[in-house]
Amino acid sequence: MNSKGGPDAAHEGLRERKRRETFQRITDRGVRLFIEKGYAATTLDDIAAAAGISRRTFFYYFKSKDDILLSLQANVGGMLVAAFRETPEGQRPLEAIRDAAVKMCDSISTDEMIAIDRLMRESEAVQARKQASYVEQEKALFAALRERWPDPARETGLRLVAMLAIGAMRLATEAFNQQGGKRSLAELLKEAFAALEAEV
Repeated sequence: MNSKGGPDAAHEGLRERKRRETFQRITDRGVRLFIEKGYAATTLDDIAAAAGISRRTFFYYFKSKDDILLSLQANVGGMLVAAFRETPEGQRPLEAIRDAAVKMCDSISTDEMIAIDRLMRESEAVQARKQASYVEQEKALFAALRERWPDPARETGLRLVAMLAIGAMRLATEAFNQQGGKRSLAELLKEAFAALEAEV
């Protein structure tokens, strides 16, 4: 067995980096084609060719073109948790999540958010699976909350906070897309969290 940091570890790091880069390239080329040609008109062969890979390699990373869009949705939970971990320790849970959500949405362009939402609405299968992703986001956020506030007596309350926070984010995002980005998502997020705070 090789020690950590030996040749095998270095090789594994390079392989993982290349895998991440390929995953990102497929995602980027796929989304670009969806926007240019339309979701239904874009084939797996189109995406594979644009990404410079074979059809067989595509299936190593994704089961279907639906999974490309869903990978963007799945990444939201990770981005939110990363932003939450950078918030000040003295904040209350909802305040910290609100600030994390605002910071996260500031890193995504308005046009990109609207385009991705429109693409997701083109597929009923994606819409159905998108709903399930909210549960995963709640779980990821709850785990991050428990890291900061590990007191077992707070577990139920923190789980509720995670559920309500994801709900507030969903409402803000829906309003943003319905309005075509006329108001910033950051502004709508702040309003949604303020309405939530007023009722709890």
